[in-house]
Amino acid sequence: MSNRNRYFALSAIVCLLVAGFLFLAPGDAHSMGIIAATAAAGAADVDFGKLALDLKSAADEVKKSGETTLLELKNLGKVSEETKKSADDALAKHGELSARMTALEQKMVRPSGDEAGQGRKSAGQFVAESEELKNWLAGSRKGTLSIQVKAIISALATDANGSAGDLIVPQRVDGIITPPQRRMTIRDLLTPGNTSSNAIQYVKETGFTNSAATVSETSGATKPQSEIKFDIVTTPVTTIAHWVLATKQILDDVPQLRSYIDGRLRYGLEYVEEGQLLNGGGTGTDLNGIYTQATAYAPPITLPAGVTKIDVIRLAMLQAFLAELPPTGVVMHPSDWATIELVKDTTGRHIIGNPVNGGPSTLWRLPVVETPAMTIDKFLTGAFKLGAQVFDREEANVEISTEDSDNFRKNLVTIRAEERLALAVFRPEAFIKGDFSDAITASTTP
Repeated sequence: MSNRNRYFALSAIVCLLVAGFLFLAPGDAHSMGIIAATAAAGAADVDFGKLALDLKSAADEVKKSGETTLLELKNLGKVSEETKKSADDALAKHGELSARMTALEQKMVRPSGDEAGQGRKSAGQFVAESEELKNWLAGSRKGTLSIQVKAIISALATDANGSAGDLIVPQRVDGIITPPQRRMTIRDLLTPGNTSSNAIQYVKETGFTNSAATVSETSGATKPQSEIKFDIVTTPVTTIAHWVLATKQILDDVPQLRSYIDGRLRYGLEYVEEGQLLNGGGTGTDLNGIYTQATAYAPPITLPAGVTKIDVIRLAMLQAFLAELPPTGVVMHPSDWATIELVKDTTGRHIIGNPVNGGPSTLWRLPVVETPAMTIDKFLTGAFKLGAQVFDREEANVEISTEDSDNFRKNLVTIRAEERLALAVFRPEAFIKGDFSDAITASTTP
């Protein structure tokens, strides 16, 4: 068969595949052979069948853009810029795919190096030179062309990868599978604030000698003198930041990826912020966290043997009450809260909550905040709104630059996320901290 006749035969097969006329009933073994053979017929350089499907998809996009244009003209009397751009892009893509199809058709007419005996046959050549195809073309050309699937697989197995390669296209699931994210809670407990400075400074009473007493009404009687001491406390604004590199093309071509990166970088800031607000060490660039500055647990009273975590929280609340700073919440690790909720009475019923209907997480009338940012076996209770405040100098933001290092030459972009904030713990005595294991021992009457 001449090259030109082979070209028309292969083109007919591809067109029939696109039109859907070569498919038999699902599960038919011959159908699978036809699909593989048809796709392979154009696979000498590019997957002909895939290109045909892409061309059809591009045509659908052109049709869709036209329908949108007509709809906007009818309803609005004009076409939006976004629709114009979408239509232009669809037409350009269709034109590009059409040109590629024409080039492939012309190339298939010309003899290849393999036909001259140079190198092994491609899958497309294997199909084109098969006896099944020759007999079908020489005959009536009616009915269905069937080529053995086993033969196709054997030919493809000579590929370096030993597989069907581009003839099998993986199915792409939409979206990005994200890792689990922690629910942030500590910031919501605190009084919010803003600052335009690089530090927060406040005057704090650090000593009070109260000598107030009754005095004689006699003229010239000496009144007692009290003393109040004040100190200026300064807490600096700190920066939490990180960055990643990405290619300029991928951000331009996949808008979803840009928003995803923004979200992940912001989450990274929030994750570190949660730990800093709670456990920041107060050295270097770290915030001085609430737990770090909180007052150590010292039970105002002790109880008989049998003290539990539930009892410890009530005694810590009492300690804050006696400091004239009524607590507003309790923070603990989810594992500790689980052990508290699972406590049962002597009849086997849960003391806290109903396992069937659930209910709010509260203990001694206070909300319980579970966070993995708290270390297991530790607890914190206190007057969060009154005792501390977070000041935002610069809220979390994400910026993109091509001017970093040699980004411009390499078509890279640097994506940076940062925030600036300060934490002022006005009253450390408003917060009570401790270890459950040690607190249970300390709260038990000898």
